[in-house]
Amino acid sequence: MAVVLLGCSFMLGQSQYKVLWSFTGYPNDGEFPVANLIMDKSGNLYGTTKGGGSYGYGTVFKLSPNQDGTWTEAILYSFCTQNINNRCQDGGSPQAGLGFDAQGNLYGTTVYGGTVLCFQDSEGCGTVFELSPQGGSWTETVLYSFCTNKGNNVCLDGNLPLSQLTLDSSGNLYGTTEYGGTGTSAAGTVFELSPNGNGWIESVLYTFCSGGGYPACPDGAVPLAGVAFDKAGNLYGTTESGGTNNVHGAGVVFKLSPGANGWAETVLHSFHQGEDGGAPVAGVSFDTLGNLYGTFSAGGPYGGVFRILAKNGKTENFFFGGGGANGYDPRAGVLVDSKHATLYGTTYAGGTGRGVVFEVVAPEEESVLYNFCSQPNCTDGDGSVASVILDDAGNLYGTAERGGTGTYCQGGCGVVFEIVQQAPKGSASQDALKSPHDEEH
Repeated sequence: MAVVLLGCSFMLGQSQYKVLWSFTGYPNDGEFPVANLIMDKSGNLYGTTKGGGSYGYGTVFKLSPNQDGTWTEAILYSFCTQNINNRCQDGGSPQAGLGFDAQGNLYGTTVYGGTVLCFQDSEGCGTVFELSPQGGSWTETVLYSFCTNKGNNVCLDGNLPLSQLTLDSSGNLYGTTEYGGTGTSAAGTVFELSPNGNGWIESVLYTFCSGGGYPACPDGAVPLAGVAFDKAGNLYGTTESGGTNNVHGAGVVFKLSPGANGWAETVLHSFHQGEDGGAPVAGVSFDTLGNLYGTFSAGGPYGGVFRILAKNGKTENFFFGGGGANGYDPRAGVLVDSKHATLYGTTYAGGTGRGVVFEVVAPEEESVLYNFCSQPNCTDGDGSVASVILDDAGNLYGTAERGGTGTYCQGGCGVVFEIVQQAPKGSASQDALKSPHDEEH
């Protein structure tokens, strides 16, 4: 199916916010996009919706720009095409972004479904899938179904993958699962999938809560986002909770380093809520100097952005202020534009009430680029839990979970948006996150 929608646009000073697509929901379109987009070399956008599609279990979609400024959508795949005993054998409810390999294949995860009947959910414990273009259509293959390895009523190989996958140069896939693992608390895993002849082999690189029982979990617990590589081959990520020795922690930033005896974890920072922030639920990103950036959704009290300095490992926090008017509850990571010392991100709430797209430029200036739900009935989108991406011209693209003109979903089925902006205001320094309220730990 291909449908063309005329984008509506709103001026933001010298920037312009445009709705590229409003999802219409089941059965002809997706609903509730909660993941970031990716872009190919031709300027096409790819993403997922956690609901909608032909069977109501989510979609993979493609948006292509037309010469007249409109966009054409194509549903590349609707999940739960293979439904056996009320379980989506091909996966269900993708809630993470996609990744490309060099051949143009797409890779992603679904939270539910798979070929295995797991203990926690009769709908399946999630999958890793591949979509391959073949003769004008796309073919889906389930590369792995979680909870294949069970023991003591626990998915030892992990279950419920919410994360986007990271691909290395050898074609291996890396991600996290919210739960499962070999630890006593089944507090989640970091995994690797490697191609091996006729199939794929899954390896658990790390199980969280291995250094102490729940709810303490000093090494972290419940990873919700994916992992990122540095230039030396180490993996970095966050967990929503854990990080202390004697209480329920507020999450950690971690590093995994490969060695002769497997992967070793180092906790780079433990959050403590309150003035320190807490509940980091998104992935991390790097600038050109190797500094690490991410967000925390709670504490401060409106959440904020953190930076861990490569030169000394110290953590700096930038807190959202203005009583939430500048944004509240960021659930996505930040995009680092090192060239202009600018960070871009979204919040689920705050601003005028329904979340914002924001930028932080050197030395400490935060600006709201757009307030969601600025139009009647939130036709411009309502709340974002996805990070934004940047094209070569400096334009931003992202998704809002709800809102739009689709009427099938109460409150709208979500939108894809673009912000056509003036040149970023930051300088070429690396001080995009330097607040007078920073705390070093």
